[in-house]
Amino acid sequence: MIKHDDWKLEFRHVWERGVAAWKAGRRSARTMFAPEDVTFLAGIGCTAQELFDFVDDSLGWDDLDYETVLAVTEIRRAYFQEVMGGKSTGRVIPMSTLPAKSAAVDGIAWLPRLIAKARIKLRGEMDPDLMYGCGGDRPFLRKHHMTLPQFLQLVWDKGDDDRAIVDAVKQAAATR
Repeated sequence: MIKHDDWKLEFRHVWERGVAAWKAGRRSARTMFAPEDVTFLAGIGCTAQELFDFVDDSLGWDDLDYETVLAVTEIRRAYFQEVMGGKSTGRVIPMSTLPAKSAAVDGIAWLPRLIAKARIKLRGEMDPDLMYGCGGDRPFLRKHHMTLPQFLQLVWDKGDDDRAIVDAVKQAAATR
């Protein structure tokens, strides 16, 4: 097991190798990372697909920085270790089971889907075609004055209490 925060240094190296691979034209999860990188990522509760998506969106959209990716990964890693005991569920939640992008709660479209995605992210059950922090999530959270890590931590903290999550998002949106 990786000690304390030592994993962050290795994660940075894997990220940098992913960025270099992307710039060299290796733009898939399968081609971006070496087997030892994939093994390291699995040990912290991350998949090559998840990190590929972050690298790809970071370089392709320029609105996602490394610090945000690290913070999201840190929350997922803590959940993986503290709640899941470092063991994967082995499940993948099909994207088709998520609320529609147009689904709304209290008039807020996208929020039911984002709550579901955050829970799936915490459990490490992301469909390879799904991304927590995608090009729809980021503008939604900016509009509501939240960040990807803040929202992920909120969902962890509130568990299955959708009402508490919705109220926290509404409060964040109203405070600025």
